[in-house]
Amino acid sequence: MMQFTTTRGAGQPVSAARAICLGLAGDGGLFVPERFPSVDLKETLAQPDYPALAALILEKFLTDYDPAFLRDTVRQVYGEAFGEGTAPLRAAGDGLYSLELWHGPTCAFKDFALQLMPRLLVEAKRMLGDGSTTAILVATSGDTGKAALAGYCDVPGVTITVFYPSHGTSEIQRLQMTTQQGGNVAVYAVQGNFDDAQTGVKRIFGDADVARQLAARGVHLSSANSINWGRLVPQIVYYFHAYGQLVRAGALKAGDKADFCVPTGNFGDILAGWYAKQMGLPVGKLICASNKNDVLTEFFATGVYNARRPFYRTTSPSMDILVSSNLERLLYHMAGADRVRGWMKQLSEDGSYRVDPEVMERIRADFGAASADDATAAAQIRELFEQRGYLCDPHTAVAFSAARRNKSEAPMVVLSTASPFKFPRDVLAALGRPLPRDEFAAMGALAEYTGQPAPKALACLRSLPERFDAVIAPDALGDVVLGE
Repeated sequence: MMQFTTTRGAGQPVSAARAICLGLAGDGGLFVPERFPSVDLKETLAQPDYPALAALILEKFLTDYDPAFLRDTVRQVYGEAFGEGTAPLRAAGDGLYSLELWHGPTCAFKDFALQLMPRLLVEAKRMLGDGSTTAILVATSGDTGKAALAGYCDVPGVTITVFYPSHGTSEIQRLQMTTQQGGNVAVYAVQGNFDDAQTGVKRIFGDADVARQLAARGVHLSSANSINWGRLVPQIVYYFHAYGQLVRAGALKAGDKADFCVPTGNFGDILAGWYAKQMGLPVGKLICASNKNDVLTEFFATGVYNARRPFYRTTSPSMDILVSSNLERLLYHMAGADRVRGWMKQLSEDGSYRVDPEVMERIRADFGAASADDATAAAQIRELFEQRGYLCDPHTAVAFSAARRNKSEAPMVVLSTASPFKFPRDVLAALGRPLPRDEFAAMGALAEYTGQPAPKALACLRSLPERFDAVIAPDALGDVVLGE
């Protein structure tokens, strides 16, 4: 049976079900698989559709789950939630491709994990005989919040509270969260940026007194952020899916390498690609694309992770992050728990750490990095639309810019993480079009100019009442969780 250990080395390994229920390990570390299962490339290519491929991959990691449950669940999730197609691959010229991950119910790539994860959690609790209430805490820079709210809405035995940075999301992203229906959901704006929200959530998870008070009420905490293993494992699947589409399109032969470029904030999405590589997928380079908050670009270049730097609000808000939590997982795989524990202690105390040169050499064998500011991303949006007829959002544009600078002979797949209609004013501005008075007028203008319809899930936000308007200080998250 596959077991999961913590990146900081404390405690005994746990099952997949236990790791998904807990979210974060007791020592503050993140759960990682003890080993990487291998898959047969021919077998993955032979799968008839996305649900079948997802079941094949998930069964390798979630070995304590009933395979029949996994097969039925992915068939339900990916057969129902993605009406316009499941992760289609679009050619963008010059050996570049866009893997569109935003055709789910909330128009962001997070749907692939967060439509499935609630079902994995409920089944895990059943398997473990856990009758407590699970309180899901989520820090979001934009897309995770809505995807998690939609996935966990009215799930029995679960509550979910989302914290997002005030003035740190697009207006459409904000409305997606504040209009969410459901009796078990709550949403709070946090004064500050995403890191303030994420640090607050991590602090709560590490607070033994909070845990005791909640346990007395029959409540335990868990997470829907990518710190939870249940978020990462579904994301591995679409790398295999992209590769299969390349083979079937004749862009490469089975066994040839493909590169991937990922717009990156918390490092979870790109880490899933590295996990796919460890399983046997022929991945060449994984290019980490950052916006002006380029802490990761600097890290890959210098080996120094420095979170004590200016924070910028950009047109790609889901990447406005200075502490990329999932990098800890990669460092564990490359260097082990002892060194990770030391580096995370330095990060907590000093805001920075330096990784040993030999470790960085191993990391750079698999990863590259580049950043793009708002102007560069805007130019990329306009170029792609005017020259290729391809419309993308600012996050995807950042990745296209990084991909072009790191292109090899291999096909390069850019992960397109959000619908352009989530950021209509920024996309319109990039296209050189007049800016209407509000987001919904901008959505309509963008649809009219490009000839592409706005997703119904976004257009309908105009008519929904806002339910949540509270703004709290970063040090008040604990009071919210405890109901004080």
